[in-house]
Amino acid sequence: MAKAVKLADIAEVVGVSIVTVSKALSDKPGVGPELRERIKKLAKEMGYMPVGGLRASRTGLTGNIGVLIPKRFVDNASFYWELYQRIVDCLSGKEYYSILELLERENEVPGHLPDMVKDDKVDGLIALGQTDMDYVRYLQEEVRLPLQFLDFYCSDDGFDTVISDGFYGMYRMTEYLIGMGHRQIGFVGTRLATSSITDRYLGYCKAMMEHGLAVKEEWILNDRPAGKDVSSPELDVKLPEKLPTAFSCNCDAAAYALIRRLNEKGLNVPGDISVVGYDNHAAGVGLPLTTYAVGMRKMANACVDTILRKINGETYYRGVQIITGHVIVRESVKQIG
Repeated sequence: MAKAVKLADIAEVVGVSIVTVSKALSDKPGVGPELRERIKKLAKEMGYMPVGGLRASRTGLTGNIGVLIPKRFVDNASFYWELYQRIVDCLSGKEYYSILELLERENEVPGHLPDMVKDDKVDGLIALGQTDMDYVRYLQEEVRLPLQFLDFYCSDDGFDTVISDGFYGMYRMTEYLIGMGHRQIGFVGTRLATSSITDRYLGYCKAMMEHGLAVKEEWILNDRPAGKDVSSPELDVKLPEKLPTAFSCNCDAAAYALIRRLNEKGLNVPGDISVVGYDNHAAGVGLPLTTYAVGMRKMANACVDTILRKINGETYYRGVQIITGHVIVRESVKQIG
């Protein structure tokens, strides 16, 4: 029995991408008339037949990548909204379009496939932002398309994702506070709420341990309800009776929530308390925040490159890709001692 001709076979002969072949065969824009006719003629000569199953009614690929984001993470100024825009930019440079679907909390359960997957509108799916892990595993088992995660991870085999280096980043931020003379340093972030926050807490602990400094439980402040991820506008903290001289915060939004509480108590940053954040994103209370800038463009590039390689049947980086950032020094830290 003759081997079925695939889009990749045609693309290899012509010397173009699979996406270009797909667009040519389905008469989508983005391919010149001469190249289109050449691809169609070659496909006929090679005996190409459209694949069956869910895609039997159309030729080739859709030219779309789905991006699934929990709705609670998205507002007009959120970190995830900016990261999504970076993905859109990367895809457009690769002749691909994006379809965004916001995941409602009640749909974050096994049994609920994203509509764009059910309707066969995308060639691959990017899941941006941590969801319930049972739902993550459901997506891994049930989405019969190339799947890529972004900004979180788990220990499962075959889990392909791109993350920022939260452990190293928060280690650097805490090291910066120590270098500025601080020895009493707290952490803001609900541990185990997300893989990112956990990593950043451990980076904070490493810096403290290396300098023989105490990690005091009363100075570890939650910024969200345990076991539930909430978006930036809902972040809040409760101050302890006795305060350290500085705090490392798991994200800029948490840092600004802390600063608001300190201001309400009549305390000034950095005069009374020094504060550092993470991600270089959230707008806050007017104070330029010392923070760790996440390489969002590099994260988006790595994510898009990986999922397109999966779609094209090419070799790709498997597992966790870690993207480092850099420290940005502003005005929220005071030197002491």
